[in-house]
Amino acid sequence: MRSTSTFLECSWCAATYESEQLWNVCLDCGKPLVVRYDLDAARVALPREALADRAPTLWRYAELLPVRDPAFRLTLGEGFTPLLALPRLGAALGLSALYGKDEGLNPTGSFKARGLCLAVSRAAELGARAVAIPTAGNAGSATAAYAARAGLPAHVFLPADAQPTIVTECLALGAAVTPVDGLITDCARFVREGAEAGRWFNVSTLVEPYRVEGKKTMGYELAEQMGWTLPEVVIYPTGGGTGLIGLWKAFAEMEALGWIGPERPRLVCVQSDGCAPMVRAFHAGHETAEPWADAATIAPGLRVPAAIGDFLILRALRESGGTAVAVPDAEILAALRELGAAEGLFVAPEAAATVAALRRLVDDGWVRPHERVVLLLTGNGLKFEHLADDFHAADAAEAARRLRAPAARPPRAGVAALAGG
Repeated sequence: MRSTSTFLECSWCAATYESEQLWNVCLDCGKPLVVRYDLDAARVALPREALADRAPTLWRYAELLPVRDPAFRLTLGEGFTPLLALPRLGAALGLSALYGKDEGLNPTGSFKARGLCLAVSRAAELGARAVAIPTAGNAGSATAAYAARAGLPAHVFLPADAQPTIVTECLALGAAVTPVDGLITDCARFVREGAEAGRWFNVSTLVEPYRVEGKKTMGYELAEQMGWTLPEVVIYPTGGGTGLIGLWKAFAEMEALGWIGPERPRLVCVQSDGCAPMVRAFHAGHETAEPWADAATIAPGLRVPAAIGDFLILRALRESGGTAVAVPDAEILAALRELGAAEGLFVAPEAAATVAALRRLVDDGWVRPHERVVLLLTGNGLKFEHLADDFHAADAAEAARRLRAPAARPPRAGVAALAGG
């Protein structure tokens, strides 16, 4: 199980970098670096049939991941999350083949475990002494967990209004936690300054090459779980977009390996209408996205006003024939309850946004009844205590609306009743 990674390549200008030292972004243009593999060697080393005998974690794809020394392959049991049929929700939406990939079963309760497992593993292998991250929540938890596993100090910078459960989790996992007045972009400034001063290695979204490698394993798993085919549509809640970029990378690698054919899902980027820079840029036909002013949403992971990988997200959407949808918080909240009541899944608001978007896409005819649709349910809902207040407020508003509605009149008697029939 030897890694077949060979070099790093800039995703914008194609400059190349030697893979066996720590890098953040391209020195020439400041854009994200991506890991490249010797896929001819990987095809020989890892026929897809060999996966059947491997442990159900993301390390089953070790030849296609960048960590070389098995001693640095940190694990808390991440990956190979279930792909669940959602028949009742699908029927309510008029769909015959709806699925959800339940990423909330990963360590620390979200898909962030995948990316930070790889980022911290590779940083430790390449000699990092400490790691730091700006986060809206779940990425901080995952960083703290894998840094603890590696024996590295972790520094987590998050908005001062972050969920108390996230702060408690990070502290319990040994991280140094710094609340910052502002958004995740404000937190990023402190992390960047500390990295430049040599205090830690920066593992921000797409500011290092390896988080996307962990996230891409969702794409490998999806193909494996669907019998080496892919669905027609994949709906992904998008903040920094690492997962969506990783899915697109995984599909290309698998085709090169001969594991799948050229068919691709149409990718859907979902954002809150209170912070939708990718949706705005996609529909305007732009190659990059302008930062979103006054970002606000109940979904912390979607409150990302600017993303360094914006051009990669938009490129994947357009190459896949996909689209981008913004949904209001009220619809996210309603979708969260709809999914829970229909299928027994209590998900994070970011994950629920995929349901709200799907309803719109079905109503518009963009998703057709017979198509196989996969929702990326990116996190568990148990950390989001504030949702209780939102639920109560929504229920109170609905009760008030009913009270204001005209009283229902008794049904009129039919002709037969009036005639004595």
